[in-house]
Amino acid sequence: MWKWTKILFSILVGAITVWLIYEYVTFPDIAKLRDENPETSSLIEYRISQAESDGKTPKKEMVWQPLGQISTNLQRAVIASEDARFFEHNGFDWDAIQKAWDEAVTEGEKEAKAEGDYDPDAWIPPMPSFKRGASTITQQLAKNLYLSEDRNFLRKGREAVITYYLEKELSKARILEIYLNVIEWGDGIYGAEAASRSYFKKSASGLSASEAAFLAAMIPSPLNVFNPKKNPRRVRTRQRVLLRNMRWVKLPNQGTGKRRVK
Repeated sequence: MWKWTKILFSILVGAITVWLIYEYVTFPDIAKLRDENPETSSLIEYRISQAESDGKTPKKEMVWQPLGQISTNLQRAVIASEDARFFEHNGFDWDAIQKAWDEAVTEGEKEAKAEGDYDPDAWIPPMPSFKRGASTITQQLAKNLYLSEDRNFLRKGREAVITYYLEKELSKARILEIYLNVIEWGDGIYGAEAASRSYFKKSASGLSASEAAFLAAMIPSPLNVFNPKKNPRRVRTRQRVLLRNMRWVKLPNQGTGKRRVK
């Protein structure tokens, strides 16, 4: 028995060692993002693969713009939409995570009681989904740049590690700049400049507050739920909310915030 235990333990240790070596070898070189602009992302490549699988011609509209040439209206609108505490946290918004956990517990209790399965002494709450409400801009960037669309704890673990190094290696301004240039804004539309040209026929530098709020309203689901062609009323409703909220967002180079934009 002891012999087999030692063998199984050795196999387990060996498997973990191989996995750690693999993770180390394949870990992205985040430091190079200080000076190099990514030309693609994991999400973009996934969309291209999807299109090819469906027999369609892949679309990719992406025009890089420095942060200084992206309207501050859009910067504020996106922060209001996705991560109001962006300039205050270190990549993880623990208050939002706690809120997501509390909501998961509450919803789980309701479902368990409705199904007659609730026992306060034995019941285990479901893990929170950690959807966009608890996912910071840095976490979203980590996922979009490097990770798959899978939803599992291994992927979340990788996301956490990449998030840590993004915050360690890059300034907040650089993180925001990359994020605004690679996120999806429609079918084959990536980044603020391509989105601005597509929806408003102008550069991202000239977006008004209303236009910026419109684009920010789409971010959670630009292909479906907040697609302006499929659900224009939902987009307009969210746009109005963001117009109210974005005016309270102050960028560090405007005299507020804990970290100054470089």
